[in-house]
Amino acid sequence: MMIDPLSVFLVLLGAATPILFAALGELVAERAGVLNLGVEGMMITGALAGFAAAYASGNPFLGFATAAVAGAAISLLFAALTQVFLSNQVASGLALTLFGLGLAAMLGKPFEGVRAPVMPAGPLRINWIVWLGLVMVPAIWWFLNRTRRGLILRAVGENHDAAHALGYNVRLTRLAAIAFGGAMAGIGGAFISIATVLQWTEGMTAGAGWIALAIVVFSNWTAPGVLAGAWLFGGVTVLQLRLQAAGVAVPVQLLSMAPYLATIIVLVAMSARQKFSRRAGGAAPGSLGTNFHALR
Repeated sequence: MMIDPLSVFLVLLGAATPILFAALGELVAERAGVLNLGVEGMMITGALAGFAAAYASGNPFLGFATAAVAGAAISLLFAALTQVFLSNQVASGLALTLFGLGLAAMLGKPFEGVRAPVMPAGPLRINWIVWLGLVMVPAIWWFLNRTRRGLILRAVGENHDAAHALGYNVRLTRLAAIAFGGAMAGIGGAFISIATVLQWTEGMTAGAGWIALAIVVFSNWTAPGVLAGAWLFGGVTVLQLRLQAAGVAVPVQLLSMAPYLATIIVLVAMSARQKFSRRAGGAAPGSLGTNFHALR
């Protein structure tokens, strides 16, 4: 049976896009020194809000815009806990994931069994949101490395006390980064419900938020690395689907866990490489996961 390389590449792009959006958003948050483990909760919230808006309006693009707003809104709960009340970031992120999954399961019941409106194809038969994700990679790289605001954000993430001493608003910078990460995760979740599955299903993100968190580490906290990690995950996902379709005599459970197993293997390899390598850019931001206490 002949395999069309273009068709395989298009499927790979689609499989990688939700992870790419969520990971790029988490990259910006972590560069600001915030470890948000609530990516899964923000994605599932965006998946439901986006699907509901697209179904009600008949406009999938309005659905994506709504998903971005919903993702940013729920991320501000995490921001309030960690940046205002100085709660533990790990515990708050886990709570956000549980809250998002539970809220989406409760509110999503009326939308089960209905279909999302069809999205128009973009250039080269590639979905417009896929193009947006590809554009966001160089845009975020440029922002973090070539703009004053991006350099301030990185300074806050590396040493928030020094950044504060220089007069930079640490909390405002982190609030903006968290909201941006939530919006990106929301769009990633909406891509699953609107452009991939075309319907709402409880728990449909299926751990994509955790994969996005892992890919940020895999990327060495760089935008091009995030793209490579998302494509790696997408490629393994496509391979798993192709093997299932071809009827390969391998247990379906083993094939289904292949993308996640590949991610774990890559993370272990990256961890070992970082342990024995001192290359610049390989370390996490210095203030990652640490709350800021203004000495005033």
